[in-house]
Amino acid sequence: KGMALPPRIVFPSEKICMDWQQRQRPGAGLFNLGNTCYINVILQCLTYTPPLANYLLSNKHSQSCQQQGFCMMCTMEAHVRKVLCSSASAILPGAVLRDLKFVGEEFEYGRQENAYDFLRCTLNAMHRACLSGHHDLDVSSQETTIIHQIFGGFMKSRVTCLSCQAVVDSYKAFLDVSLDIRVASSLTTVLEDCVTPKQLDHKECFRCSKCKKKAAASMRVTVHRAPRVLTLCLERADQRTGTKISKFVEYPEYLDLRPYMSDTAGEPLLCSLYAIVVHSGDTCLEGHFLCYTKASNGLWYKMDDESVDSCDIHTVLGQQAYLLFYAR
Repeated sequence: KGMALPPRIVFPSEKICMDWQQRQRPGAGLFNLGNTCYINVILQCLTYTPPLANYLLSNKHSQSCQQQGFCMMCTMEAHVRKVLCSSASAILPGAVLRDLKFVGEEFEYGRQENAYDFLRCTLNAMHRACLSGHHDLDVSSQETTIIHQIFGGFMKSRVTCLSCQAVVDSYKAFLDVSLDIRVASSLTTVLEDCVTPKQLDHKECFRCSKCKKKAAASMRVTVHRAPRVLTLCLERADQRTGTKISKFVEYPEYLDLRPYMSDTAGEPLLCSLYAIVVHSGDTCLEGHFLCYTKASNGLWYKMDDESVDSCDIHTVLGQQAYLLFYAR
């Protein structure tokens, strides 16, 4: 509604299966080769993303891949299979470490990096791999790869002229959402603030096509199309001071996205928490990353590099979360 349909579809959304097709105990942990915890947590969270794991375990990408040299989809396919099918308690994510520069030019082996940056670069590298062999696609068609069909959604920005009430809508695709938690106590209060209309200041003056002049305006941002997997980053680095925001922000096991949608009427849009990333350390430039993921057997596990230990949902919900992964 309000958006034009893409002329071509790279991957049909109806082929995505949101429930695990294989149920088993959790897979192997991942060895840390010195400051590689930021890589390990993202690989584990993606491994336990059901629609992505289902697709990668089907080998459908590698069977038709025409990419010369490095392919992030083929790399992830091999990695997920190795983790979930290995009898070893821990494995080395060797292929990812070896080709780190192809995932993102800014990553340097042995140097502590940010898990959120690695997530974004990994998803973009997988998205690019899905477009290999597809030529002359417009932007909207490019946003129909399996990566966008799983993690992608659309935000709607509505600017309203406060003089004549004329509206201008624009839409933007996203693979994740970054949230300012400085004054928030819970995820729901952050999201409520996000969708509250904000008055544009004079520097961002809006030229109204109906009034034919610059006018005061307000802008409201809503989720126009919800992703199948919602990835949220609770910004832990204070942009002004550079210090780490170490407070606890409450987040639910089940999140209803309906109140934050462009269309708030209708059935609840429920998402279930299945993975979180936690950063421990006094500053954002050092410390350690670990994660908690829900395996295909429905149980939660704390994954700290090579160790994989069972835990309960109360432990998961009591963490100082950095990244949250919710599945529809």
